[in-house]
Amino acid sequence: MALLCYNRGCGDRYDEDKNSDDACRYHPGVPIFHDALKGWSCCKKRTTDFSEFLSIKGCVHGRHSNVKPEEPLRPEVMSDKGEQKHHSNEEIIYQGPKSAEALERERPRSDEPKTKLKVKVAPSLAQILEKMEIVEREKKEKIERGDVIVGTKCKNAGCKTLYQGPETNAETCMHHPGAPVFHEGYKYWSCCCIKTIDFNAFLDQKGCYAGKHCWIHKQDKKKVACRHDWHQTANQVVVTIYAKNANPEHSYVEANRTVLTCHIQFENDKEFHKDIHLWGVVDVKSSFVNMVPTKVEVTLKKADPVAWGKLEDPKHKPEPEVTDITTEPEDTKPDCDISDDDISESDWDETDDEEKKENKENKVDEEKEKEDDSLPLLEEAKDVPPEK
Repeated sequence: MALLCYNRGCGDRYDEDKNSDDACRYHPGVPIFHDALKGWSCCKKRTTDFSEFLSIKGCVHGRHSNVKPEEPLRPEVMSDKGEQKHHSNEEIIYQGPKSAEALERERPRSDEPKTKLKVKVAPSLAQILEKMEIVEREKKEKIERGDVIVGTKCKNAGCKTLYQGPETNAETCMHHPGAPVFHEGYKYWSCCCIKTIDFNAFLDQKGCYAGKHCWIHKQDKKKVACRHDWHQTANQVVVTIYAKNANPEHSYVEANRTVLTCHIQFENDKEFHKDIHLWGVVDVKSSFVNMVPTKVEVTLKKADPVAWGKLEDPKHKPEPEVTDITTEPEDTKPDCDISDDDISESDWDETDDEEKKENKENKVDEEKEKEDDSLPLLEEAKDVPPEK
């Protein structure tokens, strides 16, 4: 009875009585398929056509065999943690994400103590900060020495004096200590309230306060709003704050599992502070901060692999920020000593226009009265006697 040879590359039928040591020509290796090339691991011949691959003659002579060769063992599958090994015949159970109700029940309190996140500073940002420190140091030295370049303009609002030498400091600086106000087309200073519509006349208003000249801007820290955005992956949430040249020495980012606090100082005199109550729960130990010249990236590790609907928790109601705003009632007029020289020409133009309008209206009324007087009076109709 003819038997089928199971050696790779042979597939012939043979008689066991006529089987010899060189009767079969086969491949002892395994087939390899890589980059569209097909071949055997025991010989070097490769081809792209599958028919040619099947017709490659064996590279070893031996006896025919009707026993199927053993299949190569499959590699063991390692888990993400690298601790457990799963074989192909074992059952693997994956747990799905938690429900919204379960996440709400297990949500930590927002008043937990916060931990400062690790900060990674890019080398390019460190170089920029070094240059900025050198410039600031030179400015401070100039201020201490009192060195002012000739032709420097006084920094006080409303003063146009140029520095000509030490004798300029003895002069009186007439400036506006208040802030500019632009309301309903009017432009004026909050300190003297001389309203005008013309912008050039507003800039030419003389100062209302006598003081000393200021030749260098005051470097006061001011809180500003900064554009920020966020995106997420399966395991991380990245909050991006677009603050240029952030100073890591005067900035900090701290967080607990549900609240993120960002305090960023950038461009020397600007500060950005924001508390974010997060939509989900994060792993603080695995989170970090990356600072580059153009932005600050806060990478938060998700505690649960759940997609976030928003960055901030919609159930949290932020407290209103208390700001000191001084407003004057519209009916009351401030007590200001206004001289004739301080009134701009545009103010006179407004009063002239109003007077002209009133005169025109009066003229129109007078003309109507004259027309009414010139019309003839109609006589009353009399009864006509009937004809006889």
